Amino acid sequence: MTYEKAMQLRQLIEELVVNLTDEEALTGIELFPHWEVGVNYKVNDRISYNDKLYKVVQAHTSQADWTPAATPALFIEMFLPDTIPVWHQSTGAHDVYQKDDKVFYPTANDSIYISLIDNNVWAPDVYGWQLLR
Repeated sequence: MTYEKAMQLRQLIEELVVNLTDEEALTGIELFPHWEVGVNYKVNDRISYNDKLYKVVQAHTSQADWTPAATPALFIEMFLPDTIPVWHQSTGAHDVYQKDDKVFYPTANDSIYISLIDNNVWAPDVYGWQLLR
């Protein structure tokens, strides 16, 4: 296969994956474009970074110090529905916890908590959470 053909196929893949549901997208992270510096990202764009899939929550032009893992105000990490993530501090309405959301806290090797309230922005050891195990 020529380089030109490979690039043509890559463009086709990137055009088709936008129609996948978030759950389908999480099964094919490699299909999504890798995060790059100097790219104009739009809200709801999905990109891969360090073997994880992220969704853009605020339109912006990327820069070296705004990586997906470092800027939760710009990106939100995507998870399969049954995944229990590690708790992180909310940075806006797009990533607050809702009633019955579960998290590990403070690390993935620690306890699991369940949110008792909607729009929960507090840490599990502060307010609004119940220890599950």
